[in-house]
Amino acid sequence: MSISQRDREHVFERLRSGVVPERGLDAFAVGIERQRAEIGRLLDLAAAGEGVFKFLRGGYGCGKTFMARLSVLDAQARGFATSFVVVSDNDLHFHKFDDVYRKVVQELGTSSCPRGALSDIIDRWIAKVEDALIDGGADENAPDFDHKVRKRIEEDVASLTGGKAPEDLARVLREVFTFKQAGKVREAGALLSWLAGSGNVSASEKKAAGIKGEISSRDAMDYLHGILEVVKAAGYKGLVIVIDEAETILRMRQDVRGKSLNGIRQIIDAADRYKGLLWIFTGTPEFFDTRRGVAGLQPLHDRIYFMNDGGLVTTRQSQLELRPFDKDRLKDVALRLRSLYPHADESFIAKRVPPERIASLVDDVTTGFRGDVGVVPRQFLRRFVNMIDGEAENPKASEPPPKLTVEEERAADGKKPIEYEPEPDDDKGYPVTSVEF
Repeated sequence: MSISQRDREHVFERLRSGVVPERGLDAFAVGIERQRAEIGRLLDLAAAGEGVFKFLRGGYGCGKTFMARLSVLDAQARGFATSFVVVSDNDLHFHKFDDVYRKVVQELGTSSCPRGALSDIIDRWIAKVEDALIDGGADENAPDFDHKVRKRIEEDVASLTGGKAPEDLARVLREVFTFKQAGKVREAGALLSWLAGSGNVSASEKKAAGIKGEISSRDAMDYLHGILEVVKAAGYKGLVIVIDEAETILRMRQDVRGKSLNGIRQIIDAADRYKGLLWIFTGTPEFFDTRRGVAGLQPLHDRIYFMNDGGLVTTRQSQLELRPFDKDRLKDVALRLRSLYPHADESFIAKRVPPERIASLVDDVTTGFRGDVGVVPRQFLRRFVNMIDGEAENPKASEPPPKLTVEEERAADGKKPIEYEPEPDDDKGYPVTSVEF
């Protein structure tokens, strides 16, 4: 497939660092056709006005983040806005919906604005509001045209959300338009920061728009509903929100774990109310199957538990399974990457890194991990890129092997993945709590 030189450089620079690229993934996506088709089916449902969710399930090295980022690119290509959020045990707790809202809105992206797209989305929506007024006979040069736009903004927010949007949402959107029309970019930017969940907006800037305080956990999901409707009114098919590395919740204190899992339960229980929104969560089997994780909260486990009926696993259940890499898949990925390498003489790279050498590298890396291919991809790809780089610069160039992660060190030593020390109350599960939204 066609891929720009810039994206080729991006892909290899990210792989050198051992992280998943944000662009160009389609060019070396191998062995995930069924899973990708299922995400495509959910995107079709969201575009048709359904509110849906999916959990990507896989162990370390199965490509969960790759699949999640590829889903974002596929969604943007279909006309969706997206948000990619990585769970942090410091600033993202799912029982605090203002945390969730802030991270989601700050990471909004589109095909034309990969990150921080809230302002661009609102500008596009307001332009459509203006066009609708002009099409209805309003004179854009008339002194009262801006007044009509402000009035229509408030009316449309109420109409799009069924009258359930917080009052400050329409007020802030109206004042953002007013400030921009007056050339007050800083003031408009401050209100956009407030709308994105920032707590660093001054009292004077909020007073100018007639708002007080911050977006609370109680109101945050109503604000998210409003943002979703603005996204669609701006011309996008809907919104895709990826929550990556949900297993981070396992590292939190027991009370916070329970509340966070309850928060996820509330989100998926309310999913059908958010028309055009697709939630994608990624997590390890330990996150889903142990009492420390989802299995410890019975209502959530009952809704999303993984079903394997005699080896027959459907992609349409709540959890979408990603399988570990095997040697053939590693070889296929390497061959595709070889063809993408940003080098003036592609035939030189193909000659110096033939399939036999790739196969030998696969065998060498997998042997080092005692055949546990599941944790190999990151290390293999770094070594593979290093091999190509060495040939491109100097046939004898070499670098020390990349540092292993804790999981990779344990795999290389023949040890099992880290198991968390049980806590006294782990077997009791979590109480079901709710936050109103």
